[in-house]
Amino acid sequence: MLPVVSIVGRPNVGKSTLFNRLIGERKAIVHDQAGVTRDRHYGESFWAEKEFSVIDTGGYVPDDSDVMMLGIREQVHLAIEESDVILFVVDVETGVTDLDKSIADLLRRQSRPVVMVANKADNEQRSWQAGEFYSLGIDEVFSISSINGTGTGELLDKIVEILPEPSPEEDLGIPKLAIVGRPNVGKSSLVNALLGKQRSIVTDIAGTTRDSINSTISHNGTDYILVDTAGLRRKTKVRESVEFYSTLRTHKAVREADIVVLVIDSVQGFEAQDIRILTEAERFNKGILLVLNKWDLVEKDTNSARDYTQAVYEKIPTMKYIPVLTVSALNRQRIFKILELSDTILEERRKKISTSQLNKFLEEVTRERPAPVARGTQLKIKYATQVKSNPPVFSFFMNKPKDLPSNYRRFLENKIRDNFGFEGVPVTFVFKEK
Repeated sequence: MLPVVSIVGRPNVGKSTLFNRLIGERKAIVHDQAGVTRDRHYGESFWAEKEFSVIDTGGYVPDDSDVMMLGIREQVHLAIEESDVILFVVDVETGVTDLDKSIADLLRRQSRPVVMVANKADNEQRSWQAGEFYSLGIDEVFSISSINGTGTGELLDKIVEILPEPSPEEDLGIPKLAIVGRPNVGKSSLVNALLGKQRSIVTDIAGTTRDSINSTISHNGTDYILVDTAGLRRKTKVRESVEFYSTLRTHKAVREADIVVLVIDSVQGFEAQDIRILTEAERFNKGILLVLNKWDLVEKDTNSARDYTQAVYEKIPTMKYIPVLTVSALNRQRIFKILELSDTILEERRKKISTSQLNKFLEEVTRERPAPVARGTQLKIKYATQVKSNPPVFSFFMNKPKDLPSNYRRFLENKIRDNFGFEGVPVTFVFKEK
């Protein structure tokens, strides 16, 4: 598990701008209006050979009775509990405020290290003004500008200096299957059916599984670790603090899994959030299996499974390599097929195509459909090789690789999948100049 750094402070001190600076992408919405960051955002940062998670929290206002502010306060308290290092952000332009004093009182009582970040120090004069924040009783104050990056290098040096080492993940050599999906699609019911016991609380209320729960199961002589996660919600729906951290743990489960089993309610159907989950699993090169649960509730004819699968593929046309399985956790219908397909996907991840076999195939494919002409030059792929398996990575050597259009790259991927398989496995293609 990666160490966690949380960003805490009153509204409108630039927490989200700092968050975006630390993770290197514009992920949090940044606006001058206080309270824009209502749902929590998180990302990963890498500095000086250390990787860590970063949590952006909402503006902390201790005495506001507004329902939204109450929720934000709960989330900030939980963020503090989850953190290994706390960044306390203040605004040098405004100076010390009563809210800053209240937050400092809260943070001084914590056992975790606190680093004060005096933000908006956009010039030398403002950097000198940061000294007044020592009055809040925090040992170190770093003056920075989140907007232009001034001082963030020194801040990152301090963060990695005091961060603990990542907790080692226990690698037993057992495949880890993360059971993920939107709330109330039947993930826990599915895990309980596989295990043959009631391990998770199962009700019709979305969100009854708050934490990720690991269980070991043996089937046909093979062991598996099942990770039952809380539902992945749209960010606009992550309101309760506990729900936010369940979502955080779910994303971690995806990252640490060998195979991501995305569960969908057959009655509700496939939604945009499911695509985002698949995209994340694909980005981390995980094996992927799509499970349509509650199949017992669907009115069926002989073509129902095929029609449902086709409807799913129409929404994810670039992910047709992902197998789709219809199951009923309630009736235990086809549930162990999940483990059997997972075995197949694991084998596909480890598959290695010989260079001679690959290039013979490539010659036939490019003869059938040559690479296009780009800016007056005939593009030509000279040879290819699989440089890695588990997950598979292919390198193609050619002239002017930057000019190769995405539709031809997709054509090559489809042809390779048609010929060599890789069911349920994202495949990486790298095109290099030769």
